Amino acid sequence: MTKYVYDFAEGGMELKDLLGGKGGNLAEMVRLGLPVPPGFTVTTDACRAYLRTGDEPFGLADEIGLHLERLERQAGRRLGDTADPLLVSVRSGAKFSMPGMMETILNVGLTDATVAGLAGQTGGDARFAWDSYRRLIQMYGRTVCDVPGDRFDAALDAAKAAKGTTDDLGLDAADLRALVGTYKDIFRAHTGRDFPQDPREQLDRSIRAVFQSWNAERAVLYRRQEHIPADLGTAVNVVAMVFGNLGANSGTGVAFTRDPATGEPGVYGDYLANAQGEDVVAGIRNTVPLQALEELDKPAYDELMAIMAKLEEHYRDLCDIEFTIERGKLWMLQTRVGKRTAAAAFVIAAQLVDDGVIDMDEALTRVTGAQLGQLMFPAFDLSGDPERIATGIAASPGAAVGAVVFDARRAARLAAGGTAVILVRRETNPDDLPGMIAAQGILTSRGGKTSHAAVVARGMGKTCVCGAEDLDVNVDARRFTVAGRVVSEGDVVSIDGTTGRVYLGAVPVQPSPVVRYFEGTLSPGADPLVAAVDRILGHADKVRRLAVRANADTFDDAARARRFGAQGIGLCRTEHMFLGERRPLVERLILARTDENRDAALAELLPLQRADFERLFQAMHGLPVTIRLIDPPLHEFLPPLDELSVKVALAESRGEPDGHDRALLDAVQRMHEENPMLGLRGVRLGLVVPGLFAMQIRAVAEATLACRARGVAVHPEIMVPLVGAVQELEAVREEALRLLGPLGVRARIGTMIEVPRAALTAGEIARAADFFSFGTNDLTQMGWGFSRDDVEGAFFARYLELGIFGVSPFESIDRDGVGRLVRIAVEEGRRTRPDLHIGVCGEHGGDPASIHFFHEAGLDYVSCSPFRVPVARLEAGRSAVAATGSDTR
Repeated sequence: MTKYVYDFAEGGMELKDLLGGKGGNLAEMVRLGLPVPPGFTVTTDACRAYLRTGDEPFGLADEIGLHLERLERQAGRRLGDTADPLLVSVRSGAKFSMPGMMETILNVGLTDATVAGLAGQTGGDARFAWDSYRRLIQMYGRTVCDVPGDRFDAALDAAKAAKGTTDDLGLDAADLRALVGTYKDIFRAHTGRDFPQDPREQLDRSIRAVFQSWNAERAVLYRRQEHIPADLGTAVNVVAMVFGNLGANSGTGVAFTRDPATGEPGVYGDYLANAQGEDVVAGIRNTVPLQALEELDKPAYDELMAIMAKLEEHYRDLCDIEFTIERGKLWMLQTRVGKRTAAAAFVIAAQLVDDGVIDMDEALTRVTGAQLGQLMFPAFDLSGDPERIATGIAASPGAAVGAVVFDARRAARLAAGGTAVILVRRETNPDDLPGMIAAQGILTSRGGKTSHAAVVARGMGKTCVCGAEDLDVNVDARRFTVAGRVVSEGDVVSIDGTTGRVYLGAVPVQPSPVVRYFEGTLSPGADPLVAAVDRILGHADKVRRLAVRANADTFDDAARARRFGAQGIGLCRTEHMFLGERRPLVERLILARTDENRDAALAELLPLQRADFERLFQAMHGLPVTIRLIDPPLHEFLPPLDELSVKVALAESRGEPDGHDRALLDAVQRMHEENPMLGLRGVRLGLVVPGLFAMQIRAVAEATLACRARGVAVHPEIMVPLVGAVQELEAVREEALRLLGPLGVRARIGTMIEVPRAALTAGEIARAADFFSFGTNDLTQMGWGFSRDDVEGAFFARYLELGIFGVSPFESIDRDGVGRLVRIAVEEGRRTRPDLHIGVCGEHGGDPASIHFFHEAGLDYVSCSPFRVPVARLEAGRSAVAATGSDTR
């Protein structure tokens, strides 16, 4: 029979798939002998079974009852006891941290009959008892019974207004008892029944509600954002309540063993006296720094410091800790490897290597390409002395500029329309997630580094400033006031998540220190972050097997790519060289009806192409340059048929016919295609238009000779696009060798695998190819049977919402479909030609998850945009380490 419930003493982090991250970590702390309240975990297996059937699995209720009895013995109290009641919290806990996305219910077990017993248990503190009861009704009503949370908030605000206070602490026991009555009326009005007075019913329904919260809209959205699998489910942790709201010698807090924003060692965190944990993470009241606890309760502070050191030593990483002090007694409620900013991730990894805690291979697993990409974002240029209007807590670094918006859904809507927005709230809550994802940055007037806004923003790499207390935020009026100045919705502000400063208007940005390092204008020793990036990226270069090239068509892009560490050009899209001023030459080529006219147009293009290639070879001195022969859908070089038809008709109706336009219209009509992306392009165009490929190949040869004469080492590669049959490649290869041979130029000749048939017949095509390069953009379009330009806005959002896509197949490689085509082509191509050189040059070449796939599939290199080169270098190193089993995290 399946075991669905584990006491904390029965588990550990090795069971995190079953117990979730929170349950596994609680069990781990029990193993370490730390002060953890007694409790048990209902497994993810139970959650998945419940979500499949809509009912709890057979035997679960009995198992919960057995473990509840054990918990009662450990706690010395019984659930529902009117004299000395046990209260429990019911908390979610998935394998991967999803802060605030799922549900928590505190004080389960309170009823009309037990509230007096709770007061007696705490020395007759009636205020505390009624405060705890109103919190239960609010959480239970909202989470379990879908009572709108704003109804409870409005009732609380009305009670505080009637009392003439702005703080919850201003309400006494009588006020809170009356508020409980109001909350029960709200509950009854929305559910049609009284608030349940059976503690076991409260517990069972709370557990089911946490299960259901796995599929709540915000949880689904967060999983999609963080690429967390949808089928994991959540565990549920039932823990004996300990109370931080029992007076001045009680409190609750969140601590980090290092600064999660910068990575610097030290004491970091927030503490709130006379409060429960939800008050801290919700940012409802502004906290004090954790160091203040030393003066408030030195014994508890010293014990916490010792525990923090023990946890960091055990987990060998930055730890995020939640704790409660109940009348001087310290309790550990949670720990986990803490979320951190991208900068902190690199700095901490390097520090732990220096401390001898981890080696360089593991340091490489502690950072990601996505984090490195974040570090390349620009920072503010303050040379213009912008107007600073407020300063808050620097919660998540970066520079963000946008229009102020006070509603999360409106922020998402405006952002979808192309408006850069800054989401401004008093404090955020999980329902704000859509706006947080869409916004450039997040600004709150309440909360600290451990508030919901800060934790979620750090996890997403979003700029965030919290606790800007000078801001008087009026969400209903859509404005905030600061120092007498009114900032209304739509006004532009700039927020600096590194310093916590808020500026009025748009502040210009400048390159980040990491980009300046890649550009060669900042030395590694000038900045601790840059030094960490240099060190870890250098190790990635040592261990990676995949080479990293760049997609570049100009000298400037090629030069930048080389500075960023590219090992050559994997894709030069020559069609980009035919646009702009050269477009009329292409029109002449298309319009040519005689060999003489065609040759004349090609003769004009030849020196231009030769000069283009010379500059690329110069920039890549000594490194390979892969030149893809022209691959445009023909319509990109011709005016639209409708527009041209109207233009010609109007001119002729006025008696002013234009011969060029008439000839162009005839050509456009002759070559018009219903689906240009699948029409006359790539190798087909080169075989149909005589001399076109020959001109480009001759330009490669002449540029090679010219560069070599100047002492520039050149390694040209010629790539034939859109090949679907080996005969196409053989025809182009034969022509290329005929042109290159007499000039003494040797070049690799290969093809782009972007047509599914090419992947499926790769064994044949390899007979005529020195290399393959996968064009995964087109391979994805043709493999799925849809055009990226047409479908992303049409139905991708719905497909993501329905879980048909976990992520867009244009963003990350479709391993099962398109990825299988890649594997087939690699295997069959190398079976024919073992020395076949294979790479990828589609946009997936810069995607971290895709790079791991390409490593597994046996490719030799990836090629990506110049700015993605450092990301690809890092992920190629991480792929190599993961493949050797060194990823021990």
